[in-house]
Amino acid sequence: MRKLTFFPRIRRDENGAAAIEFALLGPAFLLMLMGVLQVGMAMQNYNALRSLSADVARYAMVQYQTGNKLSNSQIETFAENHALGAPYLLDQNRVNVVVTNASTQRVAGATELEVVVAYQVDSLLGFAGIEFPFITYTRPIFLLDE
Repeated sequence: MRKLTFFPRIRRDENGAAAIEFALLGPAFLLMLMGVLQVGMAMQNYNALRSLSADVARYAMVQYQTGNKLSNSQIETFAENHALGAPYLLDQNRVNVVVTNASTQRVAGATELEVVVAYQVDSLLGFAGIEFPFITYTRPIFLLDE
């Protein structure tokens, strides 16, 4: 009777083990790397929204103090145009700015506006069915009445 030595020999053979391990673990590591990049992009865009809202507030206050009474739509237009340029470079189709009068005026002798900036971050994980939601930042603007 002939001995079967083929199967034990295959069991001991380690050629190609690294390729199989990478095939099993590689996609998970690549997906995690893409997730880290996605979070980094979201943080950069959130910081851009914060800085943009500060620039808009500064612009509105300076214009108001020099006697230029801007409407809410004029402030929105400035914000959307400012978001497209450096250093923000936000996508025009995904940025949304809304300026409203605050429902309750918290400071006597001042007009309070509320700026809400929303942006949808570009998703690197769209191929995996993961879409990134809108991120928003809200900031009050206090314009002193004279």
